[in-house]
Amino acid sequence: MAEPLNNHIPFITDSSVIDWLQERGLEMQRLMTYYRCAMLEVETKFKVLDAEYSMQHDRNPINSVKTRLKKFESIIEKLERRNLPFSINSIEENLNDIAGVRVICSFVEDVYTLAEALLNQDDVQLIERKDYIQNPKSNGYRSLHLIVAIPIFLENEKRMMKVEIQLRTIAMDCWASLEHQLHYKKDYEFDDESMAKLYECAQLSMKLDTIMDELRAKSNI
Repeated sequence: MAEPLNNHIPFITDSSVIDWLQERGLEMQRLMTYYRCAMLEVETKFKVLDAEYSMQHDRNPINSVKTRLKKFESIIEKLERRNLPFSINSIEENLNDIAGVRVICSFVEDVYTLAEALLNQDDVQLIERKDYIQNPKSNGYRSLHLIVAIPIFLENEKRMMKVEIQLRTIAMDCWASLEHQLHYKKDYEFDDESMAKLYECAQLSMKLDTIMDELRAKSNI
């Protein structure tokens, strides 16, 4: 069961947001339920693809699937940072990452195979694609990002909901997870030397993926 949004009021200082939440909290909670349903739909799609691939190729391309629903406080903070109005319509139109699915793959080729298979499904609409594997970020971050819209079927209507998908290898995920822990640790100054070492680790993770892909090709899996 979702946590009542009123529980978040002590963490909110903007009186207009508090007033809106007290008046429209149920509507906001319903919207978050829609996002959760869309997130679960995408998770299921990837699990079906993984099962099908396993039958055809005798191995699983997916190591794990993780889901995340953005916290209410983070939604407010993002709207404020972008100077966007706080409303149901504003959230749906302007925020693409409320529902998130992260797919951890065995090999780089699996990332693109799964992405293509998902996007070929006739109920999946691609909104945005950012390939940080072919074009890594300046700090070395690598991942394939997709924003998609998929339908969820309610009692009397069909709604298209947006979901952010990140596909990456085990090596990419290991680097990204550790980078996040280090970079956002309180009371730690992230200096140029630390950034350089992290970038070096990112290059090592890229080399690991390259070697593993070569071994995969040689073994014909």
